[in-house]
Amino acid sequence: MRSELRSNRRLTGPNVIWQHPGPVIDIALDDNDAPQLEEKWKQLITTLLEGMGWSVELASRHFPGGLSLAFNAPMDRLYVACEMNEWAYDAAVADINGDDAPDLSVAIANFTDEMRREANPPLLRIQLAAAQRGEQFLTCDDYVSVGSGIGSQTWSVKELPEAASIDWEAICRVPTAMVTGTNGKTTIVRLLRSMVIASGKVPGMSSTDGLMVGNEILDRGDWSGPGGARTILRDNRVDVALLETARGGMLRRGIGVLENEADVALINNVAPDHLGEWGIQDVDMLADTKFVLRHAGKTIVLNADDEHCVKRARLVTRPIVWFSLEADNELVAQHIAQGNEAIRLDSDNIIRCYNGENIEFEISASDIPMTFDGAAVHNIANSMAAIAVARKLNIENQFITHALNTFKSDTKDNPGRLNIFEINGAKVIVDFAHNPHGLTALSAMVQKMPAKRRLITIGQAGDRQESDFHEVAMCAVNSGADRIIIKEQIKDLRGRELGEVPAIMKKSLLGAGISEDRIEVLGSEMEATAAALDWAEPGDVLLLLTLSERDDVLNYLNSIV
Repeated sequence: MRSELRSNRRLTGPNVIWQHPGPVIDIALDDNDAPQLEEKWKQLITTLLEGMGWSVELASRHFPGGLSLAFNAPMDRLYVACEMNEWAYDAAVADINGDDAPDLSVAIANFTDEMRREANPPLLRIQLAAAQRGEQFLTCDDYVSVGSGIGSQTWSVKELPEAASIDWEAICRVPTAMVTGTNGKTTIVRLLRSMVIASGKVPGMSSTDGLMVGNEILDRGDWSGPGGARTILRDNRVDVALLETARGGMLRRGIGVLENEADVALINNVAPDHLGEWGIQDVDMLADTKFVLRHAGKTIVLNADDEHCVKRARLVTRPIVWFSLEADNELVAQHIAQGNEAIRLDSDNIIRCYNGENIEFEISASDIPMTFDGAAVHNIANSMAAIAVARKLNIENQFITHALNTFKSDTKDNPGRLNIFEINGAKVIVDFAHNPHGLTALSAMVQKMPAKRRLITIGQAGDRQESDFHEVAMCAVNSGADRIIIKEQIKDLRGRELGEVPAIMKKSLLGAGISEDRIEVLGSEMEATAAALDWAEPGDVLLLLTLSERDDVLNYLNSIV
């Protein structure tokens, strides 16, 4: 049997395999060999765990071309648990292939010694005391904390107090929302931040753009994983925590909190993106990953227009708030008739929040600037999702309305998301859209704008599949653009050779019948921006899909407006 260990890591929260912390290994192997390897691993890890006096709880996940194997472990012994998991895998492969197997008694002695060195009894006592009091508990390599936001206390993992000495009366939780989905996550948490500020409270926000508390930027970059969530939840200035939660962090470590520790969790939508990574081979597997977030929230907000959300609603055991752009959505109508909460765009273009038959909030979609008088349909959906979450955070209607009326798709409120500039008579649109789902929604809006000529810039990160590059190219074809600029994303090669991704995209465009003279390939997003502006004439519409050099592009455009 041939196999390859691809990853050996710790799961610190609910994850795609199960809800427990513990070690997991990802193995690449032939599908026909997976059952034999799993069975042999189960035998060996069970013998090892029993020999060390550990309880035995095992889990596995099969996926095309691979297998994940995990077991439950205490939060203070996850590193030695990872070593034990790899030992059982190596021993299983050796046994199957008839090679010399490692000595079990030696392994038990070595791992027992490592376990004693890694064990941190005060950590487990604090974890138990927090659970008994219903308070939040967070741990990582360096810190342990209880409570959240203004009600949190944090200590070095090496200098922990005894649980009995903690002033538990001073510990409390702050309202917390977690937001996931393929598209719209960052816009939604930014809009929620505006609602919290309008209410006079201090928001803490983690997102793919960075970390913010109030108006202070703590750090820039992608903080949409559990590390970003912990940073915000431990900040003593935070009144309300808004945590963007991307699939990458959920797959690598699990979600950033334990089960049922967020007031509300939103799954905004599910569409193909990042397929082929971490064993996620298709959109159904991606949807299963997004739905891990259902374990976090006391209330779950779901998109009734998304087939993957509708299909998996049966997995949700908490109250659901549905939202829909369709006034006649049957699922939403039934939900309302049964006395439940839902948000719907009714036929008069009014967003209404229903609690049973009672209307508890309403606003015209045309009164929300980022919808561009209703033309940006995806931002109507994002607004509804944010309203649903805000209400579960107990933000009052007047503050929700104020934020919706004042939040704009500009470089101040929502940088990189549908930012529109007027430059020398041409309309220039900058957006982060980078997958077919997002591009299709964006193109539907842009095509409604009158234009003498149209231009689009496209590119993609190198860790996607070739089929993803082709689909983005086809979105450019379907946009009706008169000129297409393919730009290299230098910061996102991710294993590809320079020029490889643009070459694949150009081939797709030529194969779709786009003539060579309508295509240009450039070395960066800044070069593509400059070339687009050189080409533009009054009356043209330019759609600049800008990702890795967003700040440089926006700063340049702001300087010439």
